[in-house]
Amino acid sequence: MSMSASQSKPSPQATAALNITALHGHSASHGSKALIVFASTLGTTIEWYDFFLYGVLTPLVLNRLFFPSLSPTLGTIAAYTTFAVGFLSRPIGGIIFGHFGDRIGRKTILVLTMLIMGGSTFLIGALPTTAVIGVAAPLLLLLLRVLQGIGIGGEWGGAVLMTIEHATPGKRSLYGSWPQLGVPLGLMSSAAVVEVLNLLPDSVFLSWGWRIAFFLSGLLVAIGLYVRLKILETPDFEKARREERIVPVPVVVMFRDFKREVLLTLGARYVEGACFNTFGVFSIYYITHSLGLTRGDALNAVIIASALMLPFIVLSGWLADRFGLRRIFAIGAVFIGVSSVLSFWAMHNWGAHNYGVVLLGLIVPFSLAYPMVYGPESSLFASQFDAHVRYTGVSFAYQFSGIFASGLTPLIATALIGMGHGKPWLVAGYMVVVALVSLVSVLLMRGISREDAQRA
Repeated sequence: MSMSASQSKPSPQATAALNITALHGHSASHGSKALIVFASTLGTTIEWYDFFLYGVLTPLVLNRLFFPSLSPTLGTIAAYTTFAVGFLSRPIGGIIFGHFGDRIGRKTILVLTMLIMGGSTFLIGALPTTAVIGVAAPLLLLLLRVLQGIGIGGEWGGAVLMTIEHATPGKRSLYGSWPQLGVPLGLMSSAAVVEVLNLLPDSVFLSWGWRIAFFLSGLLVAIGLYVRLKILETPDFEKARREERIVPVPVVVMFRDFKREVLLTLGARYVEGACFNTFGVFSIYYITHSLGLTRGDALNAVIIASALMLPFIVLSGWLADRFGLRRIFAIGAVFIGVSSVLSFWAMHNWGAHNYGVVLLGLIVPFSLAYPMVYGPESSLFASQFDAHVRYTGVSFAYQFSGIFASGLTPLIATALIGMGHGKPWLVAGYMVVVALVSLVSVLLMRGISREDAQRA
């Protein structure tokens, strides 16, 4: 296949064959495919537990222990800034590990990224605070957050491609939705662990109790590595290697031949990252500071909303296979924009005195609307890139967009809520804008990659 294949619109036959990639070479058995799905889902859960644990503990502990000289608001903003740095380093990991994932295979890279992620998380738990070692504490925290970002930067692309490229034709979105469960499971498990530790006396929790949550990562990583070492390399990568389509520098080919796909996937990702970090991370600050509820109430709300999200992610993947990736994603983007406004309106007016309203305010945008973009997202991104640059393409799109879509969202939302004197209207308006950006981006996407269009 020529690297400069035509960018013309695929035929109706190709569009109808959305996401179909013929499986060449070895084909995993049903049992092997189940293990692959389990390994990818478990791995992403562990990685996102590590990554989001930092976000959950930022407004509760890290702001006080590593930025003690600042006011509560400024300390939270400073801690969220280090949270954002993890997203800034994710594209670096995406490019590095995407390069080797497209060069030497998906499996080896997934093992390496898990080691990097787990090791840096464990070390955060062992890190002395500012009261002990002074300014070195936040600097070391920043360094470890960078390493976390690099690790997760290479993790997501490999995990979703493991399932998508092993999938039965016609079920790639369904298969690709399973590793997406790692995000809500990771957030839910990190919030649940912190909630249990929160039962400790406040002095104990601040002294050493919070560290237990980071130390647990070591055990989880050991389990994840054991499972991942048993899985097969993907048929799509093996076929690209047999056909000698492996390129020396995938990122160069990606920017040369897939410029349009890169820009549109970056735009499409905006609403997903902003929604998750508004209602899964920033909401903890909003519920405790603007509504005056306890941190236990906030954590419970996030846990419940994350749990309810799980079946809808897989359902959205199934719907995307049946009705089209772009259609389901576009509906989800509109749903997020509308429900964000309604959610903040309800919580602002009644949330301080009615916990049920707070729960509903998170459940509608976070448990129901968000899965419609996140469930099919991995397969949507994979469908835009050919196999020889796919790891690099999906990783770059997902991780680079994470800088503005995910990493900066809690920081932006915290600043906007301050500008609004505690009222959430600016945050709600921000969500409407990003929803529109993603809606336009996904509507402009092609329905299938050039490689898949030629096969159809």
